[in-house]
Amino acid sequence: MDPRIILPLHALNISDIALVGGKCASLGEMIKNLSEAGIRIPSGFAVTTTAYFQFLQLSGLKQLIEEQMASVNFNDLVTLRRAGLKIRQAISNTKFPHELSKEIISAYEALSKEYDQEYTDVAVRSSATAEDLPDASFAGQQETFLNVRGPAALIDAVRNCFASLFTDRAISYRATFGYDHFNIGLSVCVQKMVRSDLGVSGVAFSLDTESGFKDVVVINGSYGLGEMVVQGSVSPDEFIVFKPALLKGYSAIIEKRMGVKDKMMVYGESSDQRTKIIPIEKTHQNSFCLDEGNILLLANWVCKIEQYYSTLKEKWCPMDIEWAVDGLTNELYIVQARPETIHSQKDHKSITSYTIDSAATAGKKLLKGIAVGDKIGAGKVNILFSLDKRITEGIVFKPGDVLVTDMTDPDWEPIMKLAAAIVTNKGGRTCHAAIIAREMGIPAIVGCGNATELLSAGQEITASCAEGDEGIIYDGILPFTEDFINLDELPAIRTPLMLNVASPSLAFRFSNLPAKGVGLAREEFIINNYIKVHPLALLNHKTLQDPALTAEINTLIKGYKNEEDFFITKLAYGVSKIASAFYPNKVIVRFSDFKSNEYYNLLGGKYFEPVEENPMIGWRGASRYYSEKYKPAFALECMAIKKVREEMGLSNVVVMIPFCRTVPELLRVLDVMKEYDLERGVNGLEVYLMAEIPSNIIMAEEFADHIDGFSIGSNDLTQLTLGLDRDSSLVAPLYDERNPAVLKMINMLITAAKKKNVKVGICGQGPSDYPELTRLLVAAGIDSISVTPDAIIKTVYAIHDAEANTRSHQPRVVTAPI
Repeated sequence: MDPRIILPLHALNISDIALVGGKCASLGEMIKNLSEAGIRIPSGFAVTTTAYFQFLQLSGLKQLIEEQMASVNFNDLVTLRRAGLKIRQAISNTKFPHELSKEIISAYEALSKEYDQEYTDVAVRSSATAEDLPDASFAGQQETFLNVRGPAALIDAVRNCFASLFTDRAISYRATFGYDHFNIGLSVCVQKMVRSDLGVSGVAFSLDTESGFKDVVVINGSYGLGEMVVQGSVSPDEFIVFKPALLKGYSAIIEKRMGVKDKMMVYGESSDQRTKIIPIEKTHQNSFCLDEGNILLLANWVCKIEQYYSTLKEKWCPMDIEWAVDGLTNELYIVQARPETIHSQKDHKSITSYTIDSAATAGKKLLKGIAVGDKIGAGKVNILFSLDKRITEGIVFKPGDVLVTDMTDPDWEPIMKLAAAIVTNKGGRTCHAAIIAREMGIPAIVGCGNATELLSAGQEITASCAEGDEGIIYDGILPFTEDFINLDELPAIRTPLMLNVASPSLAFRFSNLPAKGVGLAREEFIINNYIKVHPLALLNHKTLQDPALTAEINTLIKGYKNEEDFFITKLAYGVSKIASAFYPNKVIVRFSDFKSNEYYNLLGGKYFEPVEENPMIGWRGASRYYSEKYKPAFALECMAIKKVREEMGLSNVVVMIPFCRTVPELLRVLDVMKEYDLERGVNGLEVYLMAEIPSNIIMAEEFADHIDGFSIGSNDLTQLTLGLDRDSSLVAPLYDERNPAVLKMINMLITAAKKKNVKVGICGQGPSDYPELTRLLVAAGIDSISVTPDAIIKTVYAIHDAEANTRSHQPRVVTAPI
């Protein structure tokens, strides 16, 4: 018998892929080289590809497999399924050669003895030699069997792993990527089970899976065995950790998002039922599955694994990792690690952005879910509940249809590759199906809840993943814009160009743009979309005698310590996502600037907001912060910023005070900030003033004595300089940020700021809309220009044109096929 039939994991390394496949080779590499770093990996052994090829040879199955593979039309699901089924049945019905089974059982008994058990429970995972190659992940293409105990069960599991090399999904996937079916061998990893059936498990990536942003660890997890997360059967909790701050020792969790964890997989009660699915208690459903200690420990391990593999491969090597927490010991383990194969292969020197016309979407939103990728797809709805239904009922899936189903898994790969988009009721953005959709470049919206009920067969829809973490499904086939940019072709500019970023969920996608930070991040967007409740209502709802309001707030704050913790933490997460995307460049965060009518519309706002004749020039901005009526709410904003800067380590955050009418008012705001431990100059905190009122310009030198910079809000400055309501259609023709009076105001401010050696930039809409205004600002000596992301490319050219004449750039418009 060949001595290389069985090899212990600790004897393997990455050079053994041809013998033991990617999964086993990677585990061996980590056990050898990362155990001393404290990373725990369960023991085990590999049944090598030598055993697989001997099994085929001794069983006489190779000829049958060749005949069946020759009969497959890879574009015809029926012939694919027929051939795959015959091959798998033949392998599963073949008696395992005695000498091979003897070697496997002997290794299993030795592993059991290591854990002081007669027969320990093990995970049996396929490890193909084509797995985890640079250009394809082969994620989930072969089978895994959990809670396998005893020699007979182990041999059955190994044989079924061999058979899974010929599942429909694996055959189709290899054909899609051009891999020879007979050059791929299969090894089997036999590894001690971690008792995550009593604990928690999931997956982690050392980058953002949607944008490819390098500086975060994304963790998905749920209760019980990890297959529920991997398969997409639950919508897991998600945690995002910012690497640079983590490695400096900060508590760098920049987002926690609670999933829908209504069921879990646990050990079964017999050899015939190795696992079973049970409901999760309500208290656990409403709690995050990982505590802060394990989140940070896991993120640290992910960073170490990525760093090790990057050194080994002599290039950046982001990782896709499966982990588990043992419920008996609360110890964390890494059970798999493989190179990430999508974003690591992308050319990050070019950008393709997709934008759907907001005017076309009005009144068209049907439902939403979790966005996978950043593309837009459109077509006719084709609802499938199973592959068997497609076969038995003769349903035809046409290229360009939108696949709508309860949940996809890799078995659906032959259909997935034909789809214009994929929409599912269940799943999370790190499940196997999401990975495959991402790899194929197909937009997918998962975890919609009831898409199969709300959508109708044949209905035309547009699935947009281009609007942040949230995927949106619209009625009808809508036009969208596709813009291709090669960043290497952009001209060099001297004037710092920054971004106005509204949505934290889009920040990572914008991180590759040629920007030197964020000139305006609006807190009110985060409050409106992430917190959704008036801060004073949040703090005082128990005194309002409004049971419905209290019930809504109690739902919002589940998973948080209390109402105050909810507001501070959610606001901190929103700010930190933007700040991390552009770290270490400055991110200027404007304190909340809702008008009273806008605050009124927040949950509970009616109890705390006055009715003003003209909210635009009423109780807004700075005048709220020191008011005894609003001060407790502003305190929460200050504490959130402090948390971002000092606990999360994002010291690049600069705060900006909006709509501050007088110098004494500015001083009162600074005093309130100091009262809540947010003091200008302490720990490097800079404070900017939004220059948007004529008094800010006229008194610029006096304001400059108490701040670090001005940022021109050209929207309000135009309104108040010209004395018109920018929301009124009656005077709309007079509203123009290029008006000579407005330009004179801007020039006055730049002159005063330079005299006082204070920075001055602009963050209003003007430069985004008018390249000629950008040229005037550059000529006047502006220190920075901040524009919306859609305007950044044309602004680069406008700045360059002002610095040294050049052309302008226009995106090309692509209309979705009708």
